Amino acid sequence: MNGKTEQEISLIRESALLVSKTLSEIAKVLKPGMTTLQVDKLAAEVIRDNGGVPSFLNYNGFPYNICASVNDVVVHGLPNNTAIRDGDIVSLDVGVYKNGYHGDHAYTFIIGEAPKEHIQLVKVTKESLYLGIEKAVAGNRVGDIGYAIQRHSESYGYGVVRELVGHGLGKQMHEKPDVPNYGFRGRGKKLEENMVLAIEPMINLGTAGVLFESDGWTVRTRDRKPSVHFEHDVCVKKGKAMILSDYAIIEQSESKNTNLNTSYYDR
Repeated sequence: MNGKTEQEISLIRESALLVSKTLSEIAKVLKPGMTTLQVDKLAAEVIRDNGGVPSFLNYNGFPYNICASVNDVVVHGLPNNTAIRDGDIVSLDVGVYKNGYHGDHAYTFIIGEAPKEHIQLVKVTKESLYLGIEKAVAGNRVGDIGYAIQRHSESYGYGVVRELVGHGLGKQMHEKPDVPNYGFRGRGKKLEENMVLAIEPMINLGTAGVLFESDGWTVRTRDRKPSVHFEHDVCVKKGKAMILSDYAIIEQSESKNTNLNTSYYDR
């Protein structure tokens, strides 16, 4: 059973909000010329200064504090010394362990000027996340979430990654149930009140196919076209899901940083 007590949900929210704060602090300074290793260092400082531990560090041997996936890297990108460039799509996935519970979510940033088709991919992926969250209510099934994400993304001709999925969240960073970004309405595990899920569409500009690199972590699009990743931590409730993480503070920092492109925002 993934269902949590109200106290557990409160503790997961605390960890999730520290992830949000970390991504917000990164959004204040992210710019061309910065490296993802510098981002990794900043994230670790924010997490530890606020009483948390980076969930990803040493998880199954992962050697960094965050995942930093640029352009055609879908997820699990290793921070490195390559400078971020104008026009890059940078997806940052951050995990926090605090008070015995994990928070784990992701956000994608556009650096400077980028092609319209890349900007649209970011917009549609973010939209698909919220459409999936709308289905995370008690009595629905996991397939309802995946169907909502898949239908919206594929209506634009995008590829929905199959090999990697969302998941339950709590004392472990990855708990049951798996939450695919594709599926059929009315299929899959029934959603029960107070389940906590990490819903995370990974959507490719081109085909859905991916390649796993020899480093054992990096996942890249097969056609080398860009991919976008957004993720929220969500608690299943009756009638309407409760989002435990907070994009508002990230978006506020993002909108004030002139190095970041927010032209896809609905205004």
